[in-house]
Amino acid sequence: MQLVVARVGRAHGIKGEVTVEVRTDEPELRLGPGAVLLTDPASTGPLTIETGRVHSGRLLLRFAGVRDRNAAEALRNTLLIAEVDPDETPEDPDEYYDHQLMDLDVVTTDGAEVGRITEISHLPSQDLFVVERPDGTEVLIPFVEEIVVEIDLEEQRAVIDPPPGLIDDEAEVVSTRDEESGSAGAGEDAAGADA
Repeated sequence: MQLVVARVGRAHGIKGEVTVEVRTDEPELRLGPGAVLLTDPASTGPLTIETGRVHSGRLLLRFAGVRDRNAAEALRNTLLIAEVDPDETPEDPDEYYDHQLMDLDVVTTDGAEVGRITEISHLPSQDLFVVERPDGTEVLIPFVEEIVVEIDLEEQRAVIDPPPGLIDDEAEVVSTRDEESGSAGAGEDAAGADA
């Protein structure tokens, strides 16, 4: 199985180093010296990592045969792809590769069917499951412990405990108009429930 592990950025210096945008939780494993990576576009690879180092918070790589700034700049925007055994799992038991989560059935803690994971969206703050519902609509589920309470790869399902309004229209709306009209108790109860 092939996984995109990084994207080549701009050249750094004059000796062939490039910055990379890391797209793996295991850069030390996937982007270490000696690693041979496929590329997209395929015509630029395969590339063998010769050296790697961190400079000002960015990972810099040098590839075998890339000796100057022009050759490094020619690699810009190239995707780096690692061959991974499909049965391989991350070292941390609470982490998963995207391919392990794709097509999992999503159900609530009480067993209600929500849909099927069709995509994992990686945002800077958190990851999201894009779940296709049986009626063809999509819902976004934040991949956080408070909501995704269990991933069962053997049963091919993700169990969620969604807050009100995440997958239905039953969100509690607290309005300041309730307080102004004299029903402050109801507004306080709703706010207390959210806390």
